[in-house]
Amino acid sequence: MGIEDTVPDHSAFSRARNELFRQSDLLREVFERVVGDCITSGFGGGEGFAVDASLIEADANKCRSLPGSEWNKDIDPKTAGRAVKDYLATLDDASFGAASPVTPKFIAPSDPAAQWTGAQKSKAIFAYATSYLIDVKCGIIMDVEASRAIRQAEVGASQTMIERTQQRFGIKPDWLAADTAYGSAPNLNWLEEEKAIAPHIPVIDRSKRDDGTFSREDFSYDQKRDLCICPAQKEMSTTGRVHADSGIRYLASVPVCRSCPIKQKCCPGSDARRIVRDVNEAARDVARAICKTESYAQTRRDRKKVEMAFAHLKRILKLGRLRPRGTTGAQDEFTLAAIAQNLRRLAKLKSQTAAA
Repeated sequence: MGIEDTVPDHSAFSRARNELFRQSDLLREVFERVVGDCITSGFGGGEGFAVDASLIEADANKCRSLPGSEWNKDIDPKTAGRAVKDYLATLDDASFGAASPVTPKFIAPSDPAAQWTGAQKSKAIFAYATSYLIDVKCGIIMDVEASRAIRQAEVGASQTMIERTQQRFGIKPDWLAADTAYGSAPNLNWLEEEKAIAPHIPVIDRSKRDDGTFSREDFSYDQKRDLCICPAQKEMSTTGRVHADSGIRYLASVPVCRSCPIKQKCCPGSDARRIVRDVNEAARDVARAICKTESYAQTRRDRKKVEMAFAHLKRILKLGRLRPRGTTGAQDEFTLAAIAQNLRRLAKLKSQTAAA
């Protein structure tokens, strides 16, 4: 455009974005090209990644929402709006509809994919979550993904980003840093067993007792014999059956427990002590061992680079609330913001390298 040319109406940009950009996946291609430039310049593809998610308020009104129990998913896509079509298209997506079978307390008909959440510890809002996968070496955003604002969806988004980064750039980190929200047993097992990525992640563990009796961590596990050993060095056997809680139960002998001198500190209210070991407990043990190492202290500090990116996103780029509706609108906004942040980071790193 020349300096005297007429600027197109804003609706022209909106139509191009909603119709042309989404059909061609142009924004994703631009984002990956910028990431590729960062890698080529030597500022990406390090040995360690960090992942986290942050909530962005959706353009949905609580006063016009419906209770989740009154929401009907049987909607004709032909008569639905763009945001509702996005919702219907993502019902089986691990980052959205398939993340949890629990029906939200409220649903906004104008943007049903937005999650009603009070996770910000203030007023509850409709929101989406933007997830960043960051190379901690230089702070480059390797991937970005929109999801529902719940923990299960954020975990699913992290797995999607790791797989996509490996597919697009042939890069897989040696270790991944994250907070406790990503410390579920299935996710740790996916990282450790399937992807061979060391999980620098605190384990979600609710087995700690506060009544003075022995907790599960006081019992050791003999992998060769598939036995648990109690604090009195007695063996606890199992049938090997996996129960509904995805755990294998190890039970001590009743006569042995009755005659045990430390029974009152172990199982005062039952005849014998029972321990439940998750089917993915091996991966949880790996994560626990990593959390006790000196390198974990450093990766905890490296994890803050994700939080710094989110702070820049909200305070500098002013993306505190979405304007587009629907899952594709959220993904477009988050992708555009990540492009801008990576370009800014790339320019800064190149200027520092030239000055040196």
